[in-house]
Amino acid sequence: MSDEYVPPKVWKWDQGGGGISTNRPIAGPTHDQELPRGRHELQLHSLATPNGQKVSIMLEELLAAGHEAEYDAWLIDIGKGDQFGSGFVGINPNSKIPAMIDYGPAEPIRLFESGSILLYLADKFDAFLSKDVARRAETMNWLFWQMGSAPFVGGGFGHFYAYAPTKQEYPINRYAMETKRQLDVLDRQLAEHEFVSGTDYTIADMAIFPWYGGMVLGRAYGAAEFLDVQTYKNVMRWARQVDAREPVKRGRCVNATGGPEDEQLAERHSAADIDKVLAIRKARGTV
Repeated sequence: MSDEYVPPKVWKWDQGGGGISTNRPIAGPTHDQELPRGRHELQLHSLATPNGQKVSIMLEELLAAGHEAEYDAWLIDIGKGDQFGSGFVGINPNSKIPAMIDYGPAEPIRLFESGSILLYLADKFDAFLSKDVARRAETMNWLFWQMGSAPFVGGGFGHFYAYAPTKQEYPINRYAMETKRQLDVLDRQLAEHEFVSGTDYTIADMAIFPWYGGMVLGRAYGAAEFLDVQTYKNVMRWARQVDAREPVKRGRCVNATGGPEDEQLAERHSAADIDKVLAIRKARGTV
């Protein structure tokens, strides 16, 4: 790398660059913006990023399993700074999607951090998380593995490979190595287990699939060939298996704003909203 960067003694924020609408060095709201509320007890405020998809997949899996988990999903457009609105910051002071409110209890419960939401829903509905101490612990191991590992994939590899203003060899190599190491960790686990934490499909799979499943299925950063994802055969097998689940297809539709306009679903208030989008996607083979 030429023109080596020399850090100043005290770092200062340059508001003229670096994605001002999505990144800043301070917390708190930038503007007043109330959040809408639908008719269901569960109110999700999110976007169909990998972190957002975890929760919408979980909710659709719960509905498919017969649980009373109806919900409204409202779009948080992070490109427009919705995450810094006062209503959203009131739910999540960290200004990251997804966030949720459960209005079922006498005192509404706010929820933020995708792993926390998954765990809350699993306990609330007694689903996708074993009561057996050892099996529950193993699921939690992998849930927290994802929470701790994925930032190196998204904020590290994804940023420098796909979004940084210039391509730089050192950070791309550094985070590509770490991303491939993580894929190898997962591949070795899935060589001996049908699902990530054992024989059962759990919240660990729902957390890991949108990141690592999406990566090997070619949905992340245009980097499938670069990362040689076909070599992770066990991850590929698992990713295709999870991707084929109807609730997963449904969950991936929620708060999706990319692609053709008639395939987008900014808000979800009933099953019919997803049915319409899925019918179009299936007709076009874009599911």
